[in-house]
Amino acid sequence: MKKIDIATLLGLAIAIGCILLGNLLEGGHVSAIIQPTAAMIVFGGTIGAVLVTFPMPIFLRGMKALGQLVGNRVSEPEALVKEIIGYAQKARKEGIIALEGEMQKASNPFLKRAVLMAVDGVDSKTMLDTLELELSQMEEHGEYAAKVWEAAGGYAPTIGILGAVLGLIHVMSNLSDVSKVGEGIAVAFVATIYGVGSANILFLPAAGKLKVKHREEMVQAEMMMHGAIAIQEGQNPKLIEEKLSAFLQEKKHAKGSPKDKAAPRAAA
Repeated sequence: MKKIDIATLLGLAIAIGCILLGNLLEGGHVSAIIQPTAAMIVFGGTIGAVLVTFPMPIFLRGMKALGQLVGNRVSEPEALVKEIIGYAQKARKEGIIALEGEMQKASNPFLKRAVLMAVDGVDSKTMLDTLELELSQMEEHGEYAAKVWEAAGGYAPTIGILGAVLGLIHVMSNLSDVSKVGEGIAVAFVATIYGVGSANILFLPAAGKLKVKHREEMVQAEMMMHGAIAIQEGQNPKLIEEKLSAFLQEKKHAKGSPKDKAAPRAAA
């Protein structure tokens, strides 16, 4: 279940709306910047370049990640903390084996795996090593989608220039035909607009937002890992709640740190 990310929709509306409004105020018309040929050159060329850069599964992962730009997962960290504390209280009262049945209702697959390791009797050191390895893989694989859009943002402006050059070549080869001269110049300049505009309004911002959201997911995953280890060690639920509250603060700072590789490790 997801909720709408208003910031993405609002940002696109403001950016595109102000550009079109500025063009209108300068006496331009929307029809002047609608050129199917230029769009085919820029967007087709960009997609082709990205496909050359990445294997198909990673490319498809990047395309699938588009849904994350306008949708937020409803998994809130506060709710996860309450869920983990509930498991801790049950384990303290009834024994950790009592959590085996509860895990069928766990809200997060990673949390389910982590707590089941504790139920199976895995010691805290082995749990930490195993789960940190899984977190490392999650972190690396989760960045692929953002890298796809970063690559697109790098290629689009250059391919836009390529489209402009092609348009000028067309103009130079048809100087005797005035109608073709105008058409060629239009394609040339519009291709540049499409390349630079798509890179700076869509592709690069999309990569940045995917990094931020992946960062938030990693913070939550670390919180679940340390919560499961604390349950395995039989720590007091109050102490666990205090420990996990540090991750709620980390989540607030995550949006401003998309380049960070991982959340600070809390003591197990």
